[in-house]
Amino acid sequence: MARRKSKSDKAPMTLVQLLKIIVTFLRDEKSRFVIGLFFLLFAAYLVVAFISFIFTWKLDQSAVERGFFALVGSGESVENWTGSLGAVLSNVFIHKWFGLPSFAFIYIFTLYSLRYLKIQAFNFKKNLRNSLVGIIWSSIALAFVFGDSSFLLGGGHGLIMSHAMKSMLGGWGTALFLLIFLFGYLTITVPNFIAKMVAFFVKLKNAEFRPKETIDSIKEKVSSTMQKVAPVVNAKFFDEEDEDEEEKPLEQTKAEEPKAVVKKEEFLLTDDGLEMETTRPMGDGVLAYPTSVVDEVTADTELPFEVPEMDVEPNMETESSDDHEPVVGTVDKAIHSLTANTSLLVEKNTDIQSENLGNLQTSYDPTLDLPHFLLPPLDLLEDHKSENSQVTNEELISNKNKIVDTLKNYKIEIQKIKATIGPTVTLYEIIPAPGVRISKIKNLEDDIALSLSALGIRIIAPMPGRGTIGIEVPNQKPEIVSMRSVVASAKFQESKFELPIGLGKTISNETYVVDLTKMPHLLVAGATGQGKSVGLNAIITSLLYKKHPSQLKFVLVDPKKVELTLYEKLERHYLAKLPDAEEAIITDTQKVVHTLSSLSIEMDNRYELLKDAQVRNIKEYNAKFVARRLNPEKGHAYLPYIVLIIDEFADLIMTAGKEVEMPIARLAQLSRAVGIHLIVATQRPSTNIITGVIKANFPTRLAFKVVSMIDSRTILDSSGANQLIGRGDMLITQGSDMIRLQCAFIDTPELDKITDYIGAQRGYPTAFLLPEYEGAEIGSDLQIDLADRDDLFEEAARIIVMNQQGSTSLIQRKLSIGYNRAGRIIDQLEAAGIVGPFEGSKARQVLYADEFSLESFLQTFKK
Repeated sequence: MARRKSKSDKAPMTLVQLLKIIVTFLRDEKSRFVIGLFFLLFAAYLVVAFISFIFTWKLDQSAVERGFFALVGSGESVENWTGSLGAVLSNVFIHKWFGLPSFAFIYIFTLYSLRYLKIQAFNFKKNLRNSLVGIIWSSIALAFVFGDSSFLLGGGHGLIMSHAMKSMLGGWGTALFLLIFLFGYLTITVPNFIAKMVAFFVKLKNAEFRPKETIDSIKEKVSSTMQKVAPVVNAKFFDEEDEDEEEKPLEQTKAEEPKAVVKKEEFLLTDDGLEMETTRPMGDGVLAYPTSVVDEVTADTELPFEVPEMDVEPNMETESSDDHEPVVGTVDKAIHSLTANTSLLVEKNTDIQSENLGNLQTSYDPTLDLPHFLLPPLDLLEDHKSENSQVTNEELISNKNKIVDTLKNYKIEIQKIKATIGPTVTLYEIIPAPGVRISKIKNLEDDIALSLSALGIRIIAPMPGRGTIGIEVPNQKPEIVSMRSVVASAKFQESKFELPIGLGKTISNETYVVDLTKMPHLLVAGATGQGKSVGLNAIITSLLYKKHPSQLKFVLVDPKKVELTLYEKLERHYLAKLPDAEEAIITDTQKVVHTLSSLSIEMDNRYELLKDAQVRNIKEYNAKFVARRLNPEKGHAYLPYIVLIIDEFADLIMTAGKEVEMPIARLAQLSRAVGIHLIVATQRPSTNIITGVIKANFPTRLAFKVVSMIDSRTILDSSGANQLIGRGDMLITQGSDMIRLQCAFIDTPELDKITDYIGAQRGYPTAFLLPEYEGAEIGSDLQIDLADRDDLFEEAARIIVMNQQGSTSLIQRKLSIGYNRAGRIIDQLEAAGIVGPFEGSKARQVLYADEFSLESFLQTFKK
């Protein structure tokens, strides 16, 4: 009988099994946390030990040389603040190894601590490499310079290496080798190192040859000039903290534009062996937005006239490589730019401006109408940061395991899963195993939402152009996307769009900026309280931060009378209204109808101007006018963009009906080329409000959270808006693409600051006046000769009475005639008393009840 194996008969553990145990231990989150905490505490311990060693190494030298165990066994005390262990470690690191550069080991242990604690604050490999190279080079260099000192600054390693290099290369050769190595390493690792070094030496040379008296005299001239011509501008052009800026060479005057931070990717390994790639975006690069006149003064802008030079002593002249012409320095450049802006202010009150504008060799600048105007600074916006809104790795792994387990319960295997973290939701992209049907995963939407205990998930199957299936899961602690972060982003600041709009951030945490002229109209819908009004404020704020009042005008329609009233302060800067209107914000329904009709007249007038100028759109027209190729005496003028914003479209449709819908449809069809763009918002996305005519002319649609899938299909022609989590979470579609965004948040106090800042500046005498419109009281003052009736007059009268419908379109269809002829017949029928007057969207009243009474009337009419 076979003997039962005992525990002592087990095979010994192999090296591979031991390594697996170690790897499993290191992959465990708790183990990694403990190791990271140990490295952090050890680094703090070495700080105290190394500092104490500098003061006590002579007293402890004889004791620590015997070794740690001998020192502990003898019970002898040491003077080092961290005891025997700290004294021995300090002696090894500093005395025997690398000297004072050993302090860099504290930084290395801190890097390891942050790596194990999952704090992605540094580029670990780059910093580790630079630290080790710096320790070795510094140790040799210090030992080479100071030699055999009583305190080994370079340590034992540096002393040995420097002696070996001296014996091989000699003293001068060793020094040259160390310098060449340092220069070469910095050239390889530091971007543009050579250019920065050249700029640094040029700066030193400029500082050496530029006398202090010259800078002071320039400051006095600038200060006196600004006090005379620009007392209204409260700006400080030069101060003590800007002297470094002034002393930079010409090529350093522009601020270096930071690059967008590259997304970092890490791989999370879990117990089930499935690898999850996590993309944790770090956001866009942020540009310093100009907050004072200094940025305008030093900007390289093309001036519309020749700038006279001031009598200022130039600084150092540098020779160009081509024609060896002198180039003035930064201070002189600032003075020339300041002189240009000073001349700009003076010309407003002199006849010089008219003489310059008459010069056909210069371009027309529409911003000269308000030369003092300053765009709002970034400081007016607040940074609404959310505390502890970072998505943790524990949350990612937990959600990933729940998704995988739920799919496994229904026998659906996946090959790979990737997580992309956004401000509000995290996108989990999965690649199913071969043979798995997409519809099976799509049908498990509710089951996955139940397992995740989420507010609501959204499955995108498949992801367009990705070859994966996307599962969007709300974050436990969503992040607030502030308007400041969007406006300050490099993508918004560097945009070349005609009408740039920063809506918010995408699921990959990138700023989403679009051009309104490319949309060209926007339909916004969503349930009450889901962020619709905040989205409109974000759109308006984006345009205010990029466009001058001469380039943009708003027509604001607010039936609720409370949403857009904040912008009344911008009436003389950015708003447009009817000539006889008392308020720029339109709240009365009848005035809305008149305003829309006036915009239609403005659109027709602009098309006439484009026709005369032989151009196709407003951009070409304005470019031609700026180049002075169009004559203002023939009616041509610079055309600003006009943006019509309607906050609650449903109320207008309910009160005015076709009177509002048809002008909006006509504007949406034709106004794009002439620079008139529509933004229509509603909280009632039903088919009788968002009709087929409206949807056909608004290809770009933005949907916040709605109640039902029917509402989502009404807005987007697909589901998805009903699965959003609210509070600014939205979907935008342009054609077939659908993008999920978190809307930028801007609060009412911020809007007050922006409108106060703009409203306090000098504006136009009045708001931008739209063409005058007279109400369509058709038939009230008709002077129609009934003796000259249409041949189809009697037949049309019989059709009207028989159908009891006084409609022009009815006559068109029944008699197969054109609209103009049918309209003339209706006017004749009204003059004859057969139909009533025009009543807007309602059909005309038929004044004869039957055909017998009509025939009696027609017989008397013939006599």
